[in-house]
Amino acid sequence: MKLLNRSAVSLKPTGVFVEWANRVNPEEAMSIEAFRAEGSVYLFDEVEQEEDFKQWLKSHAAQLFENELAAWLEDEALWPERRDYSVFMQWFDVEPQLVCFDVSEQSLMRADLDAF
Repeated sequence: MKLLNRSAVSLKPTGVFVEWANRVNPEEAMSIEAFRAEGSVYLFDEVEQEEDFKQWLKSHAAQLFENELAAWLEDEALWPERRDYSVFMQWFDVEPQLVCFDVSEQSLMRADLDAF
């Protein structure tokens, strides 16, 4: 087991996200349970206090929001206009994880998608 110098945030879509996703992409409509089973986890530089986590989240909410929207639908014209922290918090349940452990025996694989 290895302690990572990372913290994490777990995102689970709320009903607002699910309603939007099912409306703009009805051929792939899913239940809220199915969406929430496929939540996302984002690792970031380690923080030690929950207040530091909140600051990081406020600074990166728009990027996280856009990544989650793009994972479902790439057509930005169909994305909500406002993608700030307050709207993000309506669309996602957020769980901070201040400490991360790696219990795998395999080396981490890294593929840079877009620079954060």
